[in-house]
Amino acid sequence: MGIVINRPTDMTYEVLFEKINVSLENSAIANKPVLNGGPVQSERGFVLHPVGAETNVEWNSSITICDKTALTTSKDILEAVALGVGPGKTLLTLGYAGWASGQLEQEIAHNAWLSVQAKDTDTLNKILFETPPEEQFNTTIALLGFDPAMLSGVAGHA
Repeated sequence: MGIVINRPTDMTYEVLFEKINVSLENSAIANKPVLNGGPVQSERGFVLHPVGAETNVEWNSSITICDKTALTTSKDILEAVALGVGPGKTLLTLGYAGWASGQLEQEIAHNAWLSVQAKDTDTLNKILFETPPEEQFNTTIALLGFDPAMLSGVAGHA
């Protein structure tokens, strides 16, 4: 299972909260886009958010995915975010990406994925929560030390 983090939809937090009958009191996030998390169960919501100093609250259905980042699927976090008392930084996605057993490993072995390890969780959270979606790819690939514009879509023989 994976969550796509750089594909904004036309839906805003305000529209989504209205659809799920949650009153949005935190107007600062009203126009923030909801992301397309992937093609599977596109009606299911996921909230990616930092953990630690920002909030000490344990949300229902939270899974810590790394040192300072969690994924939550319960409505209680959305209600808190709507009131302005939840995590200040969030990515709200609808849907997820999924693979059959062994499929992702096979794709990685065939170089269908370019994996990048963040230097630390602060770097990861900066990319997730502070970098605009349209800049996330280049910001992430820069961790590998090259400019993707220098890549060619054509292979040759030397």
